[in-house]
Amino acid sequence: MAALWRFLSVVVVRVGGVREIVTERLVLRPFVEADRQAVVDIQTDPRTNRFNPDPPDVAGTLLVFDSWLAHWAEFGYGYLAVRERGSPEVPDGADVIGMTGVRVRDFHGEKVLNLAYRFRPSAWGKGYAEEATRAAVEWAEREVAGVPVLISVAVANKPSLRVVEKLGFREYVEEDYEGALSRHFRR
Repeated sequence: MAALWRFLSVVVVRVGGVREIVTERLVLRPFVEADRQAVVDIQTDPRTNRFNPDPPDVAGTLLVFDSWLAHWAEFGYGYLAVRERGSPEVPDGADVIGMTGVRVRDFHGEKVLNLAYRFRPSAWGKGYAEEATRAAVEWAEREVAGVPVLISVAVANKPSLRVVEKLGFREYVEEDYEGALSRHFRR
């Protein structure tokens, strides 16, 4: 029960007008321009793309990062930078260990919140994916109520399927998605 409690102790605070989600071990905050290189490093690392049939390159990642910033500007929420709580925040974003969060997506004609996450390999095996995504989902379900949260996972990606299970998502569609047989889950 203690492990579950740590994930439920989510606090949303404002720091200089910016929302942060704080868990026992992590801080989730909106991306800023200084995080650009950290995102490129994480998104283009071959180890973080082993289940992706079309891994992003640097140019594509830069465009995706721009779209994340634009989503924040339009909707006031989106994907979040994740860093370890208690570690000093550095101006170049090198303290960013991953990303998670939700953004608007059209899925088969339905408006949903697409849940995503990706972490540096150095952050794997610590339970950070579950902790961060649980906090992001709890925030989204409270603040963007009425819009379902969806996550799409390649069938071959067993580690992500385990995270989805722990988060209480249920499978509702399996199909080819972005070049891989994928399962789509929702809450």
